[in-house]
Amino acid sequence: MSNNRRDFLKLSGLAGMGLVGSGLTGFNQKELDKVLVQSKRGHEQRFNMSGYSAPKLDVVRAGFIGLGMRGPGHVERMSKIQGVEIKAICDLLPDNVAKVKESLKGTDHNPETYSGSAYAWKQMVDRDDLDIIFILTPWDWHVPMAVYAMEAGKHVAIEVPAAKTLEECWELVETSERTKKHCMMMENCCYDFFEMMTLNMARDGFFGDVIHGEGAYLHDLLGLNFSKKGYQDMWRLKENATRDGNLYATHGLGPICQIMDINRGDQMDYLTSLSSNDFMMRSHAQDLAKEDDFFASYANMDFRGNMNTTMVKTKKGKSIMIQHDVTSPRPYSRIHLVSGTKGIAQKWPKQGVATGHQWFTDEQMKDLEEKYTPEITKKVGEMAKQIGGHGGMDFMMTWRLVDCLRNGLPLDQDVYDAALWSAISPLSEWSVANRATSIDVPDFTGGSWKTNAPVSITLEGGGTTKVVV
Repeated sequence: MSNNRRDFLKLSGLAGMGLVGSGLTGFNQKELDKVLVQSKRGHEQRFNMSGYSAPKLDVVRAGFIGLGMRGPGHVERMSKIQGVEIKAICDLLPDNVAKVKESLKGTDHNPETYSGSAYAWKQMVDRDDLDIIFILTPWDWHVPMAVYAMEAGKHVAIEVPAAKTLEECWELVETSERTKKHCMMMENCCYDFFEMMTLNMARDGFFGDVIHGEGAYLHDLLGLNFSKKGYQDMWRLKENATRDGNLYATHGLGPICQIMDINRGDQMDYLTSLSSNDFMMRSHAQDLAKEDDFFASYANMDFRGNMNTTMVKTKKGKSIMIQHDVTSPRPYSRIHLVSGTKGIAQKWPKQGVATGHQWFTDEQMKDLEEKYTPEITKKVGEMAKQIGGHGGMDFMMTWRLVDCLRNGLPLDQDVYDAALWSAISPLSEWSVANRATSIDVPDFTGGSWKTNAPVSITLEGGGTTKVVV
């Protein structure tokens, strides 16, 4: 695209919103302009990665980058799956690598180690004996590492969110299509037990036409975000200090998108987003600064608002609400509400299903679970609970990924899901900065959403991978 065309699109888009010369403050105008331009971008699909079956891998040879908060658990769970070789592990900090290496003693895995440099991961990725790279690092590194790995001939599995900007989302899509390498964002909540059951129910028509869905990430992380012993270099606090929108949309959004066949029969059209003011983070920083000068630089920052609410309209006229609040003192919730023409289900604050005006009794819920528990849960659910990882959903996700790779099956989450679900963050930031003005949601599938098959909820062609305990 020529510079003249870019400038034209920026100006015409802003003028259409009545925002030329509006004097937006508090945000980098250049970055806001990029979001608006990228939201209107079209895509000519080079190769459709939705439903793509990569060649079978008898043995899945894995490398891991990032061994801080999430990485060690991923390695431990991977070590319990048949047909896996953990070949290499990498982290900036040598101590993290040493701990994970030690944890694998007594298993069949003896990985090579890489550490001590911000780019040690490249040396690991360049190995010719790896099939997949797990990326478990701070968000800024996700896309550079994923693109490098796909270009090097490896599949990638990335922690959430997969990308921070729309440009990065497009980069993941284009690279995955060009290299024909899987790019899966590891949205573990798609594998939680109630979410999978309601997906099965939706496919069976229990809810009728699903017309509305709600998801959220409501989790009090105020203390952890300000902890010096929490996230490496306090990177997550810095995200909250510099960005205002729904920064962590995918946990609540992913399961709803699968139920509503987003990217596979329907597509997001546009969204609008609103944030409250910050009533917690700045005052908390000021309290900490009284005892520790380290926090003085945060004491006068304009943090993101406590609660963000983002609303999405789909091409078929359905609606989705996503909320984000990581500072308020409230019980944990991802909401997970599915509303249809015949019934409704909601996970928090109490798991329940209703048709008409009555919630199902405990006995009726047991009958529903017996009827609609999907095959994957029946096969590895109890084992997953024992092995752990957010109650078992982490293990089910990893097991399913390995089983798909070993049997040459399409992945449940593809690069279009990774891009779309991650795109909610920058799009919401733009809308918040522009008084909740609506903004188009890009179609990362290039129109193939109209014919892409829904996510499979059976183990047909797979389910052969055993658990090693």
